[in-house]
Amino acid sequence: MKVEAVTIRELRMPLKYFFETSFGRTESRRVLLVTAHCEGGDGWAECVASDAPFFSYEWIETAWLTIREFLAPAIIGAKMSQARESAALMSRVRGHNMAKAALENALWDVEARQKQQPLWKLLGGTLNEIACGVSIGIQDSHDQLLDKIDTELHAGYQRIKVKVKPGWDLEVLSKIRERWPSVMLSCDANSAYRPSDLEHLRKFDEFRLLMIEQPLWDDDIYQHSRLQRELKTSICLDESIRQVRDAEEAIDLGACRIMNIKTGRVGGFSEAIAIHDLCQKHGIPVWCGGMLETGIGRAHNVALSTLPNFRLPGDVSASKRYWAEDIVAPEIEVSPQGTIPVHDITGTGYEVKTELIQKLTVRAETIR
Repeated sequence: MKVEAVTIRELRMPLKYFFETSFGRTESRRVLLVTAHCEGGDGWAECVASDAPFFSYEWIETAWLTIREFLAPAIIGAKMSQARESAALMSRVRGHNMAKAALENALWDVEARQKQQPLWKLLGGTLNEIACGVSIGIQDSHDQLLDKIDTELHAGYQRIKVKVKPGWDLEVLSKIRERWPSVMLSCDANSAYRPSDLEHLRKFDEFRLLMIEQPLWDDDIYQHSRLQRELKTSICLDESIRQVRDAEEAIDLGACRIMNIKTGRVGGFSEAIAIHDLCQKHGIPVWCGGMLETGIGRAHNVALSTLPNFRLPGDVSASKRYWAEDIVAPEIEVSPQGTIPVHDITGTGYEVKTELIQKLTVRAETIR
């Protein structure tokens, strides 16, 4: 596999419904796509960096420049037998995991196509279908939130995750539990709380949650370990886990009982698989988090979620929840049982709609 060129594109895509977290409200997405042009074919991936440096210091402008100036030149001209070899070629650049993941994952797409294998099998997947949950953002009212949850449960989703922050937490969770006593329920704080909120956070134990995701600082493991000892509710780490070394530290300190794996956050499929394997060894279940991806990134999440330790429903939901028209065909659909089946189709199993992508593109650049 020899990389001949890399194309980066920015698309503008409005969301069907706004999505709000403790960071703020999102109504549309600037989408950064990467195409790796290799001998024998192209591979596609999505850089999940958002349009502002809130979830991460990375955002679409840093990712664009880092790919153009440093990462693409590091792999162009290189001959690799496997996509995972690209990680070492890009390792001189510190951080910028989302940018690195886009390039590495595009090469996994190329490798799967060249070997005429389904991507999920190339990654080591064993599950023939994946269980799906949904992530529901902060709404304008409690009633609006309850209506959205009702809609998603009727659509078959197996787990409901709601975003929380101070002032939008205990009352919300109480109303959900009152209406749906047995639904699999979790919440995501996106670092909205502090250790001084311990007594408040203890009250989350009343709601029999599957987990509370990332309650404290985005870069913290130690304080989460102290908090986990005080709570019955399982803590799930997200932003804190940037590489397998972070996962090792979290497990050693007892900072969480569950981990969220996002390929963009950890730098690509290779590191995601390493974290998965480590967690499996230690009996820590994992699940795949979402970043408002288009079908290209969503298809990669589906493939990753077939690895055997993805034992909890992830945030890999249907295209129609987010987009009027997705950029892959067929669009990603969830069954009435809340699952997405995977098939023995070469590559991701989804075709890229190049004409629609061209229509939505606002800038593009090819690095040779």
